[in-house]
Amino acid sequence: MTAAENVCYTLINVPMDSEPPSEITLKADLEKGDVKSKTEALKKVIIMILNGEKLPGLLMTIIRFVLPLQDHTIKKLLLVFWEIVPKTTPDGKLLQEMILVCDAYRKDLQHPNEFIRGSTLRFLCKLKEAELLEPLMPAIRACLEHRHSYVRRNAVLAIYTIYRNFEHLIPDAPELIHDFLVNEKDASCKRNAFMMLIHADQDRALDYLSTCIDQVQTFGDILQLVIVELIYKVCHANPSERARFIRCIYNLLQSSSPAVRYEAAGTLVTLSSAPTAIKAAAQCYIDLIIKESDNNVKLIVLDRLVELKDHPSHERVLQDLVMDILRVLSTPDLEVRKKTLQLALELVSTRNVEELVIVLKKEVIKTNNVTEHEDTDKYRQLLVRTLHSCSVRFPDMAANVIPVLMEFLSDSNEAAAADVLEFVREAVQRFDHLRPLIVEKMLEVFHAIKSVKIYRGALWIMGEYCSTKEDINSVMTEVRRSLGEVPIVETELKKESGELKPEDDVTVGPAQKLVTEMGTYATQSALSSSRPAKKEEERPPLRGFLLDGDFYVAASLATTLTKIALRYVALVQEKRKQNSFVAEAMLLMATILHLGKSSLPKKQITDDDVDRISLCLKVLSECSPLMNEIFNKECRQSLSHMLSAKLEEEKLSQKKESEKRNVTVQADDPISFMQLTAKNETASKEDQFQLSLLAAMGTTQRKEAADPLASKLNKVTQLTGFSDPVYAEAYVHVNQYDIVLDVLVVNQTGDTLQNCTLELATLGDLKLVEKPSPLTLAPHDFANIKANVKVASTENGIIFGNIVYDVSGAASDRNCVVLSDIHIDIMDYIQAASCSDTEFRQMWAEFEWENKVTVNTNITDLNEYLQHILKSTNMKCLTPEKALSGYCGFMAANLYARSIFGEDALANVSIEKPIHLGPEASVTGHIRIRAKSQGMALSLGDKINLSQKKSCI
Repeated sequence: MTAAENVCYTLINVPMDSEPPSEITLKADLEKGDVKSKTEALKKVIIMILNGEKLPGLLMTIIRFVLPLQDHTIKKLLLVFWEIVPKTTPDGKLLQEMILVCDAYRKDLQHPNEFIRGSTLRFLCKLKEAELLEPLMPAIRACLEHRHSYVRRNAVLAIYTIYRNFEHLIPDAPELIHDFLVNEKDASCKRNAFMMLIHADQDRALDYLSTCIDQVQTFGDILQLVIVELIYKVCHANPSERARFIRCIYNLLQSSSPAVRYEAAGTLVTLSSAPTAIKAAAQCYIDLIIKESDNNVKLIVLDRLVELKDHPSHERVLQDLVMDILRVLSTPDLEVRKKTLQLALELVSTRNVEELVIVLKKEVIKTNNVTEHEDTDKYRQLLVRTLHSCSVRFPDMAANVIPVLMEFLSDSNEAAAADVLEFVREAVQRFDHLRPLIVEKMLEVFHAIKSVKIYRGALWIMGEYCSTKEDINSVMTEVRRSLGEVPIVETELKKESGELKPEDDVTVGPAQKLVTEMGTYATQSALSSSRPAKKEEERPPLRGFLLDGDFYVAASLATTLTKIALRYVALVQEKRKQNSFVAEAMLLMATILHLGKSSLPKKQITDDDVDRISLCLKVLSECSPLMNEIFNKECRQSLSHMLSAKLEEEKLSQKKESEKRNVTVQADDPISFMQLTAKNETASKEDQFQLSLLAAMGTTQRKEAADPLASKLNKVTQLTGFSDPVYAEAYVHVNQYDIVLDVLVVNQTGDTLQNCTLELATLGDLKLVEKPSPLTLAPHDFANIKANVKVASTENGIIFGNIVYDVSGAASDRNCVVLSDIHIDIMDYIQAASCSDTEFRQMWAEFEWENKVTVNTNITDLNEYLQHILKSTNMKCLTPEKALSGYCGFMAANLYARSIFGEDALANVSIEKPIHLGPEASVTGHIRIRAKSQGMALSLGDKINLSQKKSCI
């Protein structure tokens, strides 16, 4: 084990501003000072030794003048001092003075104060010298019978570490601890003793567990956790033991401790795949999610449920628990709700869809007019999308869902209303039998719609799907009502000039008395202040949109009027009625055109909208069969094609997901018989406890890619030249939020290099956690130095530095070798993610940092270039494959990714192939990157610039 990997027990803050004291002053303080000054001097000695100072002259002084003192603070400091002080001579023999120290600690182990006994036992766990420990063994054994539990539990730990490091000092430790465990009553002592038996003598631990397996539920939670770990390890190594312990795990699912229940459920799933076991574990997880208040815990346990669902044989069991899972929706946190709805949607089947829809409808109604939580609107959106998905997958449910959701078209939150509108549009196209219901409901809520975007969509749906004479007349009435009195320009001018009052009887409120700055009274009439507000309020919605300058809705209205007029002409045979209806539609369009050209609206009508309305007027004046065909059939067909393409894409992604989950077994795969499996093969299955421990320590073993270029060697960076006196190279291991640099340092000279130190500094959002400790390198020797660097955000970082050293016996100054820079790749933190078109557009509008990268590549194919960019940036293409298929000389695609720190990165690729330059011409165009932070946008742009050109292999 290298110096950098040694376990550090004690961390002490060192103030850097003070001047280090001399050895003479310290000696004087330690010899003649009072308790306070001795304490301060001892602290200074500890800090100096930690900083690498050698103070051999003080060892005897401390033994003579400090060790005999009974002050508790000094005793605690002495424990730290003896832990860090060198205890051996340069040739590896124990210092003579340590015999005196050993005798002092033998006395402390027999001290009447339990704190001194306990802390001394804890210190003995850290000693690595067998000669020091040997005389203390009888005293340590005696501490097992002490009256106080603090002493007994630390005695168990001391015996365990001594047995693990020097078995010859206490060969009967497992037997001794087993006997101690049988008679012990304190939970913490039992836990430590049981933990020792698990690691030292598993058979004895199992014997003890067998004797008390029925009382496990009555044990403390710390002991129960260790029992769960033992059962897992035993059954993992020897599957035939499962039947013996599975009942115990079932009992622990009822434990009062949430931690025990969580671990027991996880262990039960690994021990048994029987439906009853899976159901019990899942039920336990659900109860934990509901009862735990911490949202992080809820998310972690939800992840475990998702893992269960991903197993094909467990999915059916979880389908029966969908209603229990939906109880989690009572949590106010949006992230928990989102994950719960996603899980419920994946588990929904024909057996439980009806109940699911009822619960979701209740949740939607609950969110209505509730604004006490900021995430209510987002939650409503989630519910709407979930109901949408349910209705598409199970069409029978649509009739129950639509009436409830259509109430939200008039919602003030545009995003939720837009989701409802999208759902309604799909439902009205897919389900013919529901069209009358949807049109009727749409006409009911139409006048209450507040958002212009929703208004446009509703107009389109009514224009497209109103097929009866009554419905067409109803739409016309709603449009008239929403537009107000026509012609608009004349009416508005009359109102402004006062010829036409909105209300003839304007009531004058009582005069208000106001006090001016001078202290005198002033009166204000309610008439002048309330009139404009009233006028604003009473304006019909469509008229309001038009006067605000939003004429895009007028173009949508013109299309709707044209469609219903053409349909009305086909339905009604009476010529007079036909002409009357068409004339009214044309009048409405003409008055809107007039308004657009006047000075009344805040913004003038655009040329595009004028063209559209003029075209609709022309179509109505001519009424040709071709236009009738285009307006009334082609539009609907376009929607139908779009929806079917979308459905096909969803089915394809679901198929891919199910293929991933299904475990395919080939016909020629070998059959494994448990009885014939070698022990090492059984043990090769991953140990969950070991994996979680490795993950916590940040040393998870990633599966290396099959490609040798993607192996560890690819991440080795050469830091110095081969001719330098010290050669160094670093393996950069990126572990989510931190980077571990494993630096190999080789002494290429024939001299001994002393105080060889790796000095590092960082640029960017990186922070060096600790300074690597100095080394001594023998001639042609090598060593590994580890350095940890914390990462705070996604941006390219640089680590630079040098190696400084002294040559043994040389009188020259310190030598220095400058290292080449290590560049930290942003791609280690970016993961492909997906979002909806609406969310993409919203983020694109919000993000303020944009980086425009010009395409400069030798790739000649558009699709190949896009795939190359996706591969080199870890981004996901949101544009559907069908939209990118075919060849037309240009391509536009949206890309999206998210960093592990939760930062979003958006990119828009606009590329073309200049055909006039011939078939071998390279792709040209731009890539626009947007992000919330400048670092993300710039780093991603640099990465694209570096990887644009395809390397020729």
